Amino acid sequence: MNLERRRVLQIGSALAAAASLTSVSACAGSAPVGALGEKDSGQITVWSWQGPAVALRTLLPDFNKVFPNIQVTVVDVGNPAIWDKITTAMAAGGQGLADVLHIGADYLPGYVAKFPQGLADLSALGASRYRNAFAQGMWQTVSPRGDRVNALPWEANSAGFYYRQDAFESAGIDAESLQTWDETIEAGIKIKRKTGMSLLGIDKPASQPDAVNFFQMLLQLQGSFFFDHDGKITLSSPEAVKAMTLIKTMNDAGLVSDLAGGWNALMSSITKGTSAVLPWPTWFGDVIKQQAPQEAGKWKVRLPPAVRRGGSTAATVNSTHLAVSGSSRHQAAAWSFIEFMLTRPAAQVKIYRRAGIAPALLAAYDDPVFHEPSAFFSGQRTGEIFQKALKAPSPAFNYTSDYARALKLAADAQSKVLLKGTAPREALETATGQLARQTGRKVAA
Repeated sequence: MNLERRRVLQIGSALAAAASLTSVSACAGSAPVGALGEKDSGQITVWSWQGPAVALRTLLPDFNKVFPNIQVTVVDVGNPAIWDKITTAMAAGGQGLADVLHIGADYLPGYVAKFPQGLADLSALGASRYRNAFAQGMWQTVSPRGDRVNALPWEANSAGFYYRQDAFESAGIDAESLQTWDETIEAGIKIKRKTGMSLLGIDKPASQPDAVNFFQMLLQLQGSFFFDHDGKITLSSPEAVKAMTLIKTMNDAGLVSDLAGGWNALMSSITKGTSAVLPWPTWFGDVIKQQAPQEAGKWKVRLPPAVRRGGSTAATVNSTHLAVSGSSRHQAAAWSFIEFMLTRPAAQVKIYRRAGIAPALLAAYDDPVFHEPSAFFSGQRTGEIFQKALKAPSPAFNYTSDYARALKLAADAQSKVLLKGTAPREALETATGQLARQTGRKVAA
């Protein structure tokens, strides 16, 4: 089901595998030895999971019309099982690794750092010509230095602001007019007074790895993250303190409900109407339609308010990519598969219709499917809303190989702020010091 992929793609899914990534890298075997092979023939294997695997299989007949001599086997490895499987194979020098790998943005930097030859350089296969075909931040994610291309972008999820239009209307507030999160907090106070609804929900005790999704979104809307592009720690930056201060202000005003318990608690909050806003990415629109069809007509969506007046309302908050393994003996054929699936608008539209995967390929959005009114969202053209986010300037975010550690410490800091009343700066500076000691990374000035 699409839902299963969505649940494990949530920011924070890297915890378990990231730990194993660190532990096995020291015992990695000899460097993988791959081969170019023929671009129009060979046998290749693709590792993916759940919905995306089904979508790729659906397009195989179309692919084989163009490449009849490339035999493709798409394997649903499962998620998060795929991360351990990739890590183990790379640590063994690439032995048993599939030719094509589906990789999330939170894992890609770790694989590149720990296994420099684990992935093929797609620029040698012609990927660089697609530099301008994808959202700006997406390309920087797969090609940080602008030369080597580690993967090709597939799914792009932008920050979203899903809201109960009836709650805002009851409080006499035009949700579309909100320019900043400070204004949104003021609106939340009115909504709480009028309807009893919280503004939004957060997993306060960090019972799940994705407890800091909202904090991370606020950071990314400011063009900031846990690390800068040099890998220095920015967890206590002014942007981070501002983001955590906004969260504390909401909580102190009684506007934050507790979503301890993870996904079930989130879905329950929707059906029970306890929160007026769901600050979730693009993919969530497909999930809420599947899981709560009775909510049709109650919800609308827009891009989130800026953190500071005049600031950005667009950020690509997570993404997935397709890469070619460095040990593949059929790298050219593997690239033919990736190029067919990810650079042709027709292929991306079929995948979107089949699995609801929002493409990073900008040209795909010319298709009418992205401009159709949504009955669930009161006739809104949601595809156009998120297309604006992808076209807006949005930087890449450096997850590094230490993202899992940063994520855990950020979650701990948020819990201290929400449950113990710790000052945001104090909590984040403590987390920054711990992260520096654990990783040996420098703290950005």
